Amino acid sequence: MLTFKPNPMKHVFNYSFLKAQVSTALFLCLLLVLSMCQKKQEDVNSDAQATAIVDEVIKNMGGQKAWDTTRILAWTWRDQYHIWDKYDNNFRWEKDTLVVIANLDTRQGKAYSKGRDITDEAAGKELIQNMYPIWANNSYWFIMPFKLKDNGVNLKYKGTATTQAGENADLLELTFENVGVTPDNRYILVVDKNSGLITEWSYFKQYTDEKPGFTMPWTDYQTYGKIKISSGRGDAKMGMTNIAVLDKVPADVFNSPVPVTKLK
Repeated sequence: MLTFKPNPMKHVFNYSFLKAQVSTALFLCLLLVLSMCQKKQEDVNSDAQATAIVDEVIKNMGGQKAWDTTRILAWTWRDQYHIWDKYDNNFRWEKDTLVVIANLDTRQGKAYSKGRDITDEAAGKELIQNMYPIWANNSYWFIMPFKLKDNGVNLKYKGTATTQAGENADLLELTFENVGVTPDNRYILVVDKNSGLITEWSYFKQYTDEKPGFTMPWTDYQTYGKIKISSGRGDAKMGMTNIAVLDKVPADVFNSPVPVTKLK
C-alpha cells in the first residue's frame, strides 16, 4: 500500500513533495493496471483448473524458482548433443562432426564441420538459420512441463482418464496462440494423480485432428541440480541421455569448433 508521510514542517505546505508523491502513486497505479491487462491477456485462453494442475506439476518438479535459477542444461537426443545457457540464451548443438554455436535472441552464430569454419558457406548459413527451430523442438521434447506457463500457451482441462500404466490421471489440452515454430500443433498431456507429474503425451499435428500422430510416455524422472527431468519416452532412440544441469561450464564450451566432452 502506498502511504503519504506527513511533512515534519507541519505549518509549511510542501507542494513539490506532494506533487512527487501523487505522480508516483499515479505511475504505480498505471503499472498495476498494465500488469493486470497483460496477465489477463496471457491467461485469457487457459482455464483455472488446468492452470492449477500445471502449477502443481511444476512444483513437483522442483518449483518455478528452481527452474528460473537453473542456468545450464545439457542433453543428448536422437544423436544430437545440446548445451543451452538459459541466462545468456547461448545454444551449442553437435551432430557427428558438425557444430553450431548460436545466440537464440540474435539468431547469429558460427558453424563448423570437422573443425573447419563453414559459417559463410551455404551449408553453414542453413545450419545457423535452423538453430532456433531445432532448439524449440528439441528442448520441448526435453523440458516441456517447464514451458507450460509461457506466453501464448493455452491450457484446457479435459477431464480424467486412466494412464497406460493403469493409474488415475487428469487430462490437459495444450494449444498455442501465435507462438512457436509450429503453432498449429495440439497436445493432450496426462498428469498422474498420485505423482502429480506428466506421464504421457499425445501429439496432434493440426489442432483439428481427431487422432494423435503418436502417444508416448514420460518416465524415469530424476533430480538434476534443483529440478526433476524425465528421460524416458518409451523408445530407447527417443530417450534423453547425457543429461546435466550446471551453474557454469568450461570457457571453451561455447567456443570450441569440435565436439566437446559431455558435461556432467
